[in-house]
Amino acid sequence: MKIGITCYPTYGGSGVVATELGKALAKRGHQIHFISYAIPMRLNGFMNNIFYHEVEMSTYPLFEFPLYTPALASKMVEVTKFEKLDLIHAHYAVPHATSAYLAKQILADDNLRIVTTLHGTDITLVGLEPSFLPVMKFSIEKSDGVTAVSRFLKEKTLTNYNVQKDIEVIPNFVDTQLFTRMEKPDARNAIAPKGEKVLIHISNFRLVKRVTDVIRIFDLVQKKIPSKLLLVGDGPDRSSCENLSRELKLEDRVMFLGKQAELVELLSASDLFLMPSQSESFGLSALEAMSCGVPVVSSSVGGLPELNVHGETGYIAEIGDVERMAKYAIELLTNDTRREMFAKAGRRRAVENFDIEQIVAQYERHYERILNTKAAQGA
Repeated sequence: MKIGITCYPTYGGSGVVATELGKALAKRGHQIHFISYAIPMRLNGFMNNIFYHEVEMSTYPLFEFPLYTPALASKMVEVTKFEKLDLIHAHYAVPHATSAYLAKQILADDNLRIVTTLHGTDITLVGLEPSFLPVMKFSIEKSDGVTAVSRFLKEKTLTNYNVQKDIEVIPNFVDTQLFTRMEKPDARNAIAPKGEKVLIHISNFRLVKRVTDVIRIFDLVQKKIPSKLLLVGDGPDRSSCENLSRELKLEDRVMFLGKQAELVELLSASDLFLMPSQSESFGLSALEAMSCGVPVVSSSVGGLPELNVHGETGYIAEIGDVERMAKYAIELLTNDTRREMFAKAGRRRAVENFDIEQIVAQYERHYERILNTKAAQGA
């Protein structure tokens, strides 16, 4: 198949999933064309069967804001026409699925298929804005195939938008051969030279990730157990998190590492992963931690209970319950036997349910089914 993939190239779950999916599909012999305003973060170096097409953005004094949606649609038209794409896979509905539909109409090509994957905040936050809701609903209904990364997100979409559309749940995935615990004593010694326990959080530092809760949880933990906290990623909430760590006098215990492309070594040096999110459709970074044998303490929101099994791979608490999450963390960090049991269960769950090979095969079957059916009604 010749597949166009459009995603946000920035540090976040949807872009990571889209990029890793494209790389896996290319290895299976499909021709993959990434279409975006910047090269995706995890698309590094030459890979056979993968091509990148940058969306050029023009500046014109009349336009106060960049017009990305039509520019993206125009690039989709160009790539589809000259590369003869079979389908466009839009990750994140707005504006990617909207641009794909517009491109399909411009091409007047009933053979071109559009698959839209819903990742989370496009449905739970952005799409519910009155200025976006009609466009979001339209883009979903006009897609030839729609997938969601969790059962929670599927039900939320059907309820919020009242769409009459079959949505297939295809969960996020992890390369369990790559994300596997490695013994790197040098890294561990550099982070925790006195044998401290290591807690880790990875996100894009948006408000919904509640990274300040991570720091408050850690503050309670470190009062009981000598420990260090690794904060990986960057985003709008980072400054407030740095200020909070100074207020709590944790500067020498909290390490702000910024964006990191290689996560396995950091996860392998960690004992516990914290994810106290306010909104989480799946929890990809928690899955990557589980694959590396790191137990997870998370909130109970969204798709997290579908991933993190309470009392088996980690613990779950209500949003904002910093004290309970800290209690769970202390329990695991002071009980090596239980933590090791949870670590093995998390690794096993990642391998058996979310390995990249079985999930990519689900996407292939979805593509084949969509390509073998008529175009969306009214498209």
